Amino acid sequence: MKKITALLVAVLCMFTFNTAFADSAITRIKDIAKVQGVRSNQLVGYGIVVGLNGTGDSNKTLETLQSVTNMLRSFGVTINQSSLKTKNVAAVMVTATLPPFVREGDTIDITVSSMGDAKSIQGGTLIQTPLQAGNGQVYAVAQGAVSTGGFTAGNGGNTRQKNFPTVGTTPNGAIVEKTVEDDLGTNGTLSLSLAQPDFTTAARIAQAINLRFGSVAKAANPGRIDITVPPYYRGNVVGFIAGLEELPVMPDKIAKVVVNERTGTIVMGGDVSVDSIAVTQGGISISVTTEEDANQPAPFSYGSTIVTKNQDVDVTEDNANTIVLPATADVADIVGALNAVGATPRDVISILQAIKASGALHADLEII
Repeated sequence: MKKITALLVAVLCMFTFNTAFADSAITRIKDIAKVQGVRSNQLVGYGIVVGLNGTGDSNKTLETLQSVTNMLRSFGVTINQSSLKTKNVAAVMVTATLPPFVREGDTIDITVSSMGDAKSIQGGTLIQTPLQAGNGQVYAVAQGAVSTGGFTAGNGGNTRQKNFPTVGTTPNGAIVEKTVEDDLGTNGTLSLSLAQPDFTTAARIAQAINLRFGSVAKAANPGRIDITVPPYYRGNVVGFIAGLEELPVMPDKIAKVVVNERTGTIVMGGDVSVDSIAVTQGGISISVTTEEDANQPAPFSYGSTIVTKNQDVDVTEDNANTIVLPATADVADIVGALNAVGATPRDVISILQAIKASGALHADLEII
C-alpha cells in the first residue's frame, strides 16, 4: 500500500503541534482588531523625470511632448513642440501612501513608474509633482532623484536586463503639505474593527473590555465593537487604546478545509470533524505503447523498406481499498484514514470533495 506524501505528513505534524500548544490560541486584541479611523490614504500624481541618458520617451509619446511644453511655458519659455527631443525625459505616474497621524513637513516614500515608451528611468530626477488623494485635494509634493535598482545594457537583440528599470523609488521623496484630520475618541466613543468578523470573537472582545474597564463596550455586529471612553480616560485616549490592545482574548473560528488544486496543497484545521462514513479508493491504469518494425526487402530485389507500427494496450485495475471512517472530532483521524487507503494529495482532494458532497464533512471546503 502506498505511503501518503510528505505534504500530508506535514499537515498531520502541524495538527499535533497545534494540539500540544492549544493555549497559544489566546492572543491580544491588537492582533485581531484595529481602531476604526486609523487608516492610510493613497496618493497619486502625474509628473516628468528629466536627466535621463537617452533612455527616455520617444517623440511618439505625445503626453511627454505636451508636458515638457507646458512646464517650459510656466517658466516663461516658449518653444515649438514639434522641435522637442524627449529622449532624456520620461512621463511618469507617482504613487505614495499617506500613513495615519503624519503632520505637515513629514516625509514619505514615493514610487515612480514610467507610462510611456522609456527604456529606463535610472539616474533621472523627478520634477516637483503634486500628489492628490481620492477627493482631489493635494496632500503631498514629490521631487527628487529616482533609483530603480535595475539596469538595461546592450543594444538590439543583445541586451541584458536586471529587475525593472522603468519603475523606481525615492525614499522620503515627498513632503506632506496637508494632514488628514483625525477625531480619535474626541466625541467620547470609538470602535474596533475585527480583521475576521465573527460573532463569538466579537462577544469575547466586548466581554474582556467590560471586565477590565466596566460596562463600556458592546458588540454592534460580528465585525465591530463600539466603546465608550471612560471619563477618567477622556484626557488620555491613547493610553486607553493601549490598554485595550493588550487585553488577551481567545478568538474563535469556523472549521475549514482549504484545497489548492493546482499545487495539491491541503490545509485542515484541528476542529474539522466527520460523521461515520466508508471511503473506497482505487483506480484503473491504462498504458498504450507503440513499437515500430522495419521490413527489409530481399537483396537485389525491387522492393522497398516498409515500417509497421505495433500497438499494445495494457489495462491494469488496482484493488480498491475500503475503510470505515468513524465519527470523529479529530483531524488526525481523517488524515490517518486517508493514509490507510494509500491516498495521494490528488486523491485526498477528490475524497474530501466527495465527503463534503455527502454531507458528512462538518467544515467549509474552500477550493482556491
